[in-house]
Formats: sequence, structure tokens, C-alpha cells
Amino acid sequence: MSRSGSAQPGLNAQILRLAVPALGALLAEPVFLLVDAAIVGHLGVAQLAGVGIASVILGTVVGLSVFLAYGTTAAVARALGAGRTEDALTFGIAGLYLAVIIGMAVLAVCWPLAPVLIDAFGAAPEVAGFGITFLRWSLLGLPAMLAVLATTGVLRGLQDTRTPLYVAGAGAVVNIGLNLLLVIGIGLGVAGSAIGTALTQTAMALVLIAIVAAGARRLGVALTPHSGHIRGAGRAGVPLFVRTLTLRAAIIVTTVVATRQGVEALAAQQVVMSIWNFLALALDALAIAAQALTGKALGEGDGAAARRFTGIMLRWGIWVGVAIGVIVLLVHAVAGSAFSPDPAVRDAVGAALIVVAVSQPLCGWVFVLDGVLIGAGDGVYLAWAGVVNLLAYLPAAAAVAAWAPGGSAGLVWLWVAFSVVFMGARAVTLGWRYRGDRWLITGAIR
Repeated sequence: MSRSGSAQPGLNAQILRLAVPALGALLAEPVFLLVDAAIVGHLGVAQLAGVGIASVILGTVVGLSVFLAYGTTAAVARALGAGRTEDALTFGIAGLYLAVIIGMAVLAVCWPLAPVLIDAFGAAPEVAGFGITFLRWSLLGLPAMLAVLATTGVLRGLQDTRTPLYVAGAGAVVNIGLNLLLVIGIGLGVAGSAIGTALTQTAMALVLIAIVAAGARRLGVALTPHSGHIRGAGRAGVPLFVRTLTLRAAIIVTTVVATRQGVEALAAQQVVMSIWNFLALALDALAIAAQALTGKALGEGDGAAARRFTGIMLRWGIWVGVAIGVIVLLVHAVAGSAFSPDPAVRDAVGAALIVVAVSQPLCGWVFVLDGVLIGAGDGVYLAWAGVVNLLAYLPAAAAVAAWAPGGSAGLVWLWVAFSVVFMGARAVTLGWRYRGDRWLITGAIR
């Protein structure tokens, strides 16, 4: 008992040391989206709705590549725990090359297909035009966005969340200035918002690549591409790709249902989803700490420590979720006014945010457990669980599309389905895995 009591303050300190800087870095990315939404929202409802559809597509592409950060974090942390720092950086360099390859390939494919991708959401012509413009300009920054994911994963695995914080914080400030200049000062409209974000992401990628490369040179790790290592990084990321695919599919389904509820509902959905992403990534700071600490503990062969970390971090997740939910309830009625002058959009945003607020403790539980299992390298289970969760959510989303009314009421029912059914299914599948010991596999990832 005394051992556990004396260990907990040390565990809390390690969690805070990783989670607090990670929180700042994670918040920078949704700040990009919130700035885009706030600035574009004052151009008009059609512009905001178009950017909303394009943002879902971009978020899907980037989200599906999140294994570049999450998988790398787990592998690097395990190698670090096993005392193999050179191998950790070798894996990270391979992930960086893979990120650039994926980014260039997606850019080449999605640029000509932008009209088809936007039209698939069934938006009105005036909305689709703005969405195509925003999507195409944003795609130019995609290789840099994925490079940021890969390099950030390397640094997190090395237990360094401060460097990504400094780079992301500077990037968020630069992004605000560029967007204001290009959208309002020069008058480029929706295109200016996308261009500003793409330029900022490129600058961030160059800085992070230089930092990782300098660390590799100090340890004598080669910076040249190695086809075998790149293929290995790709194979290791497949289960996390599937896991993320199911998450993004749920978000796409939610957006499609909102599109059928009218332009105002779709514009409000863009605002609420941007806020949800902001809150989710804030909770994900704990998940990142869970990835790094779980991976390092299992790499050191200490399964008991990994179990202790998980129990403490779950309590953190629930209580942080409670605190965030209270804050959202306090501001829900006025939050919409920051994004749109349209009364219908404001009302829909305020109503849906009540559901978002109530669901935050559950989200805290889900995100922490997700991070623990990623850090444990349990990607195959996460992939299968993701499929089960999506299959559970699809009937609920279909029911909302068929029977829910339009406007604010329909959007509320949509968020009830997403928060209760989809997030609830994730809580059940992740909690069931946590209760057993099959995820507690020690040693470095091969």
C-alpha cells in the first residue's frame, strides 16, 4: 500500500510532464481549423458550409495518416525503454519518408478529384464551389502536414513533448496573422484561408525535420531512405490505419446526415465538429502521455508499471472531461456568435453543444484507453474494435437521417447518436480489452 501511495505522485508528475506540453501542441492544430472557421464564417453561410465539407475531407486524409505519429510514438518509446535509441531514430526517419510519399500521392490523386469529393456530400452548387477552392489550395500543404505528424511522433516517443509545443505554438500565431492578411487584408476569401494554413504547415515541417535530422546525425543514424525500413513502417501502420478509417467514417456519416438537414444545419455542424475536435484533442494530450509512458514501460519489461499508469490516467481522463464539460455548458449559448452572424446557425450550435458537454467525461475515458492500447502496440485489436463500433453507429445515424426533424432539433439528435452510440461503443470495446492482460506484451517492437 505504501509503495503504491509513494509511486502515485511520481506517476502524476510524469503524466503532467508529457501531457501539458502535448496539450499545447495538440490545441494548435484545432486552432488552425477554428481560425479558418471563424474568419470564413464572417464571409457568409455558404462559405462556412463549403469549408466545413472540405475540412472533413482534409481531416479524413490527415486522420487516416495519424499512424505516422501514433505508431511512431509507440515504436520509438518501446525502443527507448529497451535502450535502443539508434533503432528508435531509424524507425522515425523511415516514418518521415513514408509521410512525404503518402502526402505527394494523395495530392496527386485528390487535386483532380476535388469536385467529385465535394459533390459526394450533396451540397448546393454555391456551397460546393467554395469547398472545391478550399480543398485544392489546402492539398498543397498536405505533404508538410503529414511530415509534421511523423516528426512529432518521433519526439513524443523520445519523451519530448516540449519541442512540438514550441513549433506548434509559433505556427498557430503565424497562421492567424497569415489568414487575416490573405482573407481580409488582400481579399483572397476562402482561398486565402487555405493558402495561409498550407504555408504555415510547411514552415513547421521544415523546422521539425531539421530537429530530428540533427538528433540522428549526433547518433550516427543515416538520413538516406531505406526501402525496407519504409515498407516496415507502412506495414506497422496498417492496423492503426484501419482503426482511424472507422473513426473518420463515423465523422463522414455524421456530416452527410447534417448535409441533408439544410445549409444552416451543415454550417452549424462545421462549427460544432470543429469545437468537438478541439476538445477531443485536448483530452488526447492525456492519450499521448499514455502512449509514451505505456510504450516505454513495456519496452523496459515492466507490465505492472503500465497497469498503474493506466489506472491513474483513466481517473485523469474522467475528471478532465468533467471540467471541460462544465466549461462548454457555461459558453454554449454564446459560442455560435463567434463563428456566424446567422441566428439559425447560432441556435443550432448552442443546442448541440449541450450534448457535447455532457459527453466529455465519457470521451476522457475513451481517449485515454485508446492511447494506452496504441502505446502497447495493440493495433490489431483496435482495428477490429473500430469496425464493431462503426457497425453499431450506422443504424443510429440512419435513424436520425430518416426520422429526425431539420434545424436545431435534428442536429441535437445527430449528436446524441454520435455521443451515446458511437462513443459508448468505443468505451465498451476498449474497456473490455483493458480488463484483461493480452495487451500487456513487454519488449521492444520488432
